[in-house]
Amino acid sequence: MLYYLFTYLRDQFHLVGAGVFNYITFRAAMAIILSLVISMLMGKRLIRYLQRKQIGETVRDLGLAGENQKKGTPTMGGIIIIAAILIPTLIFARILNVYIVLMLVSTIWLGIVGFLDDYIKVFKKNKEGLAGKFKIMGQVGLGIIVGTTMYYNQHVVVSREVVDGHALNYKTEKIVSGPFVRKDENCNVHKYVTMKAATTTIPFIKTHELSYTKIARWIGGAKYENVLTPIVYIVFVIFIITAVSNGANITDGVDGLATGVSAIIAVCLGVFAYLSGNYIFAGYLNIMNIPDLGELSIFIGAFIGACVGFLWYNAYPAQVFMGDTGSLALGGIIASLAIIVRKELLIPIICGIFLVENLSVIIQVWYFKRTKRKYGEGRRVFLMSPLHHHYQKLGYHESKIVTRFWIVGIILAIMSIVTLKLQ
Repeated sequence: MLYYLFTYLRDQFHLVGAGVFNYITFRAAMAIILSLVISMLMGKRLIRYLQRKQIGETVRDLGLAGENQKKGTPTMGGIIIIAAILIPTLIFARILNVYIVLMLVSTIWLGIVGFLDDYIKVFKKNKEGLAGKFKIMGQVGLGIIVGTTMYYNQHVVVSREVVDGHALNYKTEKIVSGPFVRKDENCNVHKYVTMKAATTTIPFIKTHELSYTKIARWIGGAKYENVLTPIVYIVFVIFIITAVSNGANITDGVDGLATGVSAIIAVCLGVFAYLSGNYIFAGYLNIMNIPDLGELSIFIGAFIGACVGFLWYNAYPAQVFMGDTGSLALGGIIASLAIIVRKELLIPIICGIFLVENLSVIIQVWYFKRTKRKYGEGRRVFLMSPLHHHYQKLGYHESKIVTRFWIVGIILAIMSIVTLKLQ
């Protein structure tokens, strides 16, 4: 909102200093600061309120060290994260930007799904919470919204340089606008057009872009590619959002783990968004240029600030848990961001922690059922799943487990950023 206000004041009254709101870096920095302030101040007050209302966590007896100390710890703290994301974004971002709108919807949508789950657990005293099928329905619903918007919205475009009368790599795609002229740092003139293109980035490959149209053509032939392309794309988006949001939910099992890992992933995606949204950096790095994507830096800045501020209270020993209100929202936000910046194929690396946590549960359940059928008794690969509980069973302290997972997350983020030049 302030962007539009100060733009008006600058244009109508020539207000000195109002132009600073044109700079994405300034607004992103302000979003980080405000989200930190909101999460830390709101966190203290919400914790006191939850304690007065006796809205505490009910802990199952899993035989883990220190789990009895967690009983009664306030939960539903994800409200803090969501508020610390939404308020700075609404204040500093161009809220009519299609990517900002998508991220606001993603945050609120899965935040509501998680809130319903926590509400049933806490107030209805039902440990099972919201039925799994309803969680899946919520995730699928968000996937349909994100996938449909990304595929059909005319403001979701990529910028392509025109060489010899053709837009590079996209001779068959629909041109939305252009050509328009840009100059590089050496004042050389380049022509560009914006195009609708259902594409994503392939890491570590020289021809580093993949068109969903090619996948649809491979599945049903050229005759049906126009019908199959949106279906293939939307189904893939649904799968990503469901997998990543569940991965974040599973990872939220020890103090500070999901919060810290999410902040690290957000920094990585923030780098991608800023570089892809800037045509100079995109041209230098030979990566996909996505007009107006840089505006996501404000949202991502608020997201990082919210996670770090919440970590102040969620680090061991946790004073508040985020609950599904926070974990499902975090996963949905990260998945939507990866899809918007066209880095969904990098998710196994960027979100490697979530992937491993998910796989540990899948492997454990599969192996247990298989050995029970074969030997009459179920056997386990891990002492306990998800993976962080395996290390707890081995005797590692929560703080050491979380710190090492963070370190692995940082390494994975660096590897992801390095893919910008490894093509």
